[in-house]
Amino acid sequence: MLEQFAGIEARYEELSALIMDPNLVNDMTKYQETMIEHSQLTEIVEKIREYKSLKVEIENTKEMQKDAMDEDMKDLIKEELKSLEERFSKVEEEITILLIPKDPNDDRNVIVEIRAGTGGDEAALFAGDLFRMYTRYAERHRWSLDILSTNEIGIGGFKEAIFMINGKGAYSKLKYESGVHRVQRVPETESGGRIHTSAATVAVLPEARDVEIVIEDKDIKVDVYRSGGHGGQSVNTTDSAVRITHLPTNMVVTCQDEKSQLKNKDKAMKILKSRLYDMKIQEQQQERADMTRSQVGSGDRSERIRTYNFPQGRVTDHRINKTLYKLQDFLDGDLEEMIEALITHHQAVLLQAKED
Repeated sequence: MLEQFAGIEARYEELSALIMDPNLVNDMTKYQETMIEHSQLTEIVEKIREYKSLKVEIENTKEMQKDAMDEDMKDLIKEELKSLEERFSKVEEEITILLIPKDPNDDRNVIVEIRAGTGGDEAALFAGDLFRMYTRYAERHRWSLDILSTNEIGIGGFKEAIFMINGKGAYSKLKYESGVHRVQRVPETESGGRIHTSAATVAVLPEARDVEIVIEDKDIKVDVYRSGGHGGQSVNTTDSAVRITHLPTNMVVTCQDEKSQLKNKDKAMKILKSRLYDMKIQEQQQERADMTRSQVGSGDRSERIRTYNFPQGRVTDHRINKTLYKLQDFLDGDLEEMIEALITHHQAVLLQAKED
């Protein structure tokens, strides 16, 4: 373990020296990669140094305990030693978690796609609830949100909503939201008071960087057309809507929210790149059985992951069998307890796999 620590600290010092090199800024890609790696190592290096410091302090305190003659002093030293050993054990555990291989996408921005599933208008209203839930969660973290594409039904719901959340660590928190979300409630239009079940799917994609996904002009077909639906007086007076078809995969992305054709095309390309990057990740995970086994659930977006039960005021995550009886707070963006439980479960699975 100490040998591993030495290697991490040596790499950290190497990166620290590299950052100070004025020539590095001439290569922005290299500069960004260096800064990201340095930032990722900072927390673990601080913990390693705390670990070493505590180890020395414990050894010194044990020596003091041997030399102490006064009983009151011995008791004080004993209490101090107990406190130090508890802290040492906690730091050791924190380091073990930090040494788990990181998902390289964790610090990225995300593109979230919400689509109404079975349930008609009620499913679209639920998709709208999920959109507002993630909007409020982003606000709590002071992340910015940019709407890329929507298909509204006019009563506060969405057939589809695609948006980007910009913020450090957004993917690390939201990646567990991919899957089928199910709602059980009595619709406002239901006179008999019967509980209906409907669903919406959520896909969380890490934002693709231009250097990773290069799309050549010959591989896409771009169509422009007059946009329709909700969007203001001038939304459908010009050919501003854009449809991009990626010919090698037959993937289609449409965007019509902006009045500018150029802006719609830019947003559609962002979505397309992130979908292609996500496809690349999914293929890699299929090839690496150990990674697939370590995921929370299967990672399949057709998997039912969570139920929102309005009559009982509860939300249940089926992957970790956790239920919270604070549905309204949850829908107001208070997701942290559930997300932290999912992260803890994921880390435990990874640690177990490491030991095996």
